[in-house]
Parts: sequence; structure tokens; C-alpha cells
Amino acid sequence: MTAPTPSDGSVTDLFGLAGRVAVVTGATGVLGGELARGLAAAGASVGVLARRGDRVEALVEELRAQGREALALEADVLDAAALERARDAVLGRWSRVDVLVNAAGGNVAAATTGERSFFELPAAALEQVVALNLHGTILSSQVFGAAMARLGDAPPGGRSIVNVSSMAARRALTRVGGYGAAKAAVENLTRWLAVELAPARIRVNAVAPGFFASEQNRTLLYDRDGTLSGRGARIVAGTPAGRFGEPRELVGAVVWLAGDSASFVTGAVIPVDGGFDAFSGV
Repeated sequence: MTAPTPSDGSVTDLFGLAGRVAVVTGATGVLGGELARGLAAAGASVGVLARRGDRVEALVEELRAQGREALALEADVLDAAALERARDAVLGRWSRVDVLVNAAGGNVAAATTGERSFFELPAAALEQVVALNLHGTILSSQVFGAAMARLGDAPPGGRSIVNVSSMAARRALTRVGGYGAAKAAVENLTRWLAVELAPARIRVNAVAPGFFASEQNRTLLYDRDGTLSGRGARIVAGTPAGRFGEPRELVGAVVWLAGDSASFVTGAVIPVDGGFDAFSGV
């Protein structure tokens, strides 16, 4: 049987997410929070999942104050039982899951070179950064993906998992070798899952953000006086757009991948980087 396609839908149908349920992990981070807001603005009901319950509740209240449907999900992406409770809460509230955005991740200071050499990096720190970025994506995809696979009534373009990678997966960036390796594994997982889950009509893609200034990396990009650090200046010089990205600029790509307009897109990694990956530096 040929799966239905959304080719004859309106622009609103193709790019809107009304009637769908999305779960965003790492939703209280700078990028994850903006993605949760963007999915809600596109019409989705959003499960806000993160470890810090107070921050989760604050974002849910913000979305509800805007008339959006949102549900607080306090869970660690490395805790399968907590993820299962979150999944059950989503199904109990809305009876479906259509979109999973794996935004939980980040670097670990002890796994970063600079004050210590590569030869001195603690194995435990490297294991932590791989667990947070790769294992958390795997566990969340297993728990929520299993629900997505067994549910009927899929949207015309199928259901969608969107992973968050990084430019560090594609380019050798100084200092963050462990983080880059973990995100490279996320990109490989994205392609593998795209093939594995295609029979269940689940598309799996990723976005690869360039350099977005956040609390996590601010000390690497700016000096204490607020001017660009040497590293920050080199990044801007290597970005054709000539600046860092704004978190809201990641939303469009994720909403597109989540919806029917991307019905024939799976296994793709979309750079959102101001041209950083395209530029040779010359």
C-alpha cells in the first residue's frame, strides 16, 4: 500500500503542527527551550522534558499563558524508568506522540582540553559527555519511538524524530574532542535510525547548529569585558554570516522536519550555521 503524501495540502497544513503532540528533551536549555516554544507556536501540544523541575514548570506556565498546550515532564534522559513515566504521562494526556526532539546534551568541562592536555582527560568525564549526548538520545528514541511506532493515525507525512547535533561533529574543533565525537555518533545514529524506523513511518533527521552564544559556551566566546575572545573572533571570521546564531533561528528547520512538508526527508543532517561548514576560511 502506498503511504499518503501531503503534496496537495495547503501551506498551513504543510508547515503547521496543529493537532500533533511533540516532546522536547533538554527543553530548559537555551536551544531546547526555544524549540519547545517554536513547536508550540506552530500548533503542537508540547511535552517539556528536562531534569530541573522548577525550570520545566516555569516554561510550561509560560506556554500556557500564551494559550498553548503544554505538559511538565521532569526526567533525566539517562533514566529509562523516568522516561517511561514521562511517556505514559504524555499518552495519558493526549493519547499520542508525533514528534520527538532530542535536544538534551552538552559538553562536560572536565572533558575539555585547555587547562589539561588530551592525555590527561579523565575517562569518566569522556564517558559522561558521550552518555549525555549519545546514550540520552538513544534512550529517549527507544522509549518515545516505541510509542510512536505502535500508534495508528499517523500524520500524512509520518511521525518524526529530530536529533540535535553540532558543527563539532563535522569539523575538528579545538578543545571539545569528546563532545565532537559524541555528536558525530549522534549523526551516525540519525542515519541508522532513519533506515531502521522507515517501515514504521517514522522519519529521523538532525539539525547541526553552528555557533550560538549561550551560558554554556559564553566563557569560550567572550572575554570578561564582553568583547569577543580570540576563539570567538576566529569563529565569527570563519562564519560567512559574520555573527553567532540566535536560538530562534534554529526553530524553522526543526518545525519543517517535524511536519508534513518534510515527508520525503529522512536520514538528513541540516546545518544551521551561517555558512560555517561551507567556508574554507580562504
